[in-house]
Amino acid sequence: MTQVTDDAETLDVEPDDGGAATRRANWLRAGVLGANDGIVSVAAIVVGVAGATANSGPILVAGLAALIGGAVSMALGEYVSVSSQRDSQRAARGRLPHEEANPWSAAIASAVSFLSGGILPLLAITLLSAVVRIPATVVVVILALALTGAIGARLGGAHPLRPTLRTVIGGGLALLLTFLIGHLLGATGVA
Repeated sequence: MTQVTDDAETLDVEPDDGGAATRRANWLRAGVLGANDGIVSVAAIVVGVAGATANSGPILVAGLAALIGGAVSMALGEYVSVSSQRDSQRAARGRLPHEEANPWSAAIASAVSFLSGGILPLLAITLLSAVVRIPATVVVVILALALTGAIGARLGGAHPLRPTLRTVIGGGLALLLTFLIGHLLGATGVA
């Protein structure tokens, strides 16, 4: 069994021929990270703007910019990161032969998962009335984060409680902080 480690998780991956374990670990990492980042990033921005104004226009514009900009940023980041990993693998080929990482699959997985995760808070905050938009968006985000934490843990072979709590608490803190900043800026007339 091989352990694949990044900043977020350690995955136990069964070795196999053809490098499927490496491809699965790279796709899983990019997908889970992209979905989690999409949910938190877009939600934090739209909740922050909603804290400053009840006007739907600025909330929608900020959310769309966060959704598209974030997806492109995640894809580029994954492409650059995995390309560097692949370059290192190629340089070490004679010493440590193994399956090369694929930067395009990581970039696509990250962008698609960011868009998939980020669309949830954007729809929740723009489709609901001003009275319930922030609390409903928080509920949607917490549920989505719990789901991504549990799915990531399950796919990675870990017990789901810690990863799920980690994603929910981190995302909840991001929402709270951005809402408070937006509310303070809106109340002072800066926004």
